[in-house]
Amino acid sequence: MPNRIRGEVALQLGDTRYTLCLTLGALAELEDAFGVQDLMALGQRFGTGRLSSRDLLTLLAIALRGGGHAMSDREVAGLPLHDGLAPVAAALADLLVTTFGGGEASPNPPDPQDASLTPSPGTMR
Repeated sequence: MPNRIRGEVALQLGDTRYTLCLTLGALAELEDAFGVQDLMALGQRFGTGRLSSRDLLTLLAIALRGGGHAMSDREVAGLPLHDGLAPVAAALADLLVTTFGGGEASPNPPDPQDASLTPSPGTMR
């Protein structure tokens, strides 16, 4: 079970429940992956709400490794999306709010059926 005090968020994919976490090492990896200089720039980058599928994959892979799952980017790319992209987007949105603030993270993760959490085709590169 994820520990929200430590910034952990749960994600169910298929039959497996994963823990996502942005540790200090994970944040440094994100800065490098997104080519930004600091945490402020990283927070601003995610604050736009515009993420490509590649951005989501990068963020998910790093968050899974931060949560203790030793998975390569290729393994993450092959994870099942039986319920579509919405649960992934919701968990990552919750993780970003938990990590960067922007409001109180709720004790319950966002509803994956909330259409506002699903990237529209116009937001994907």
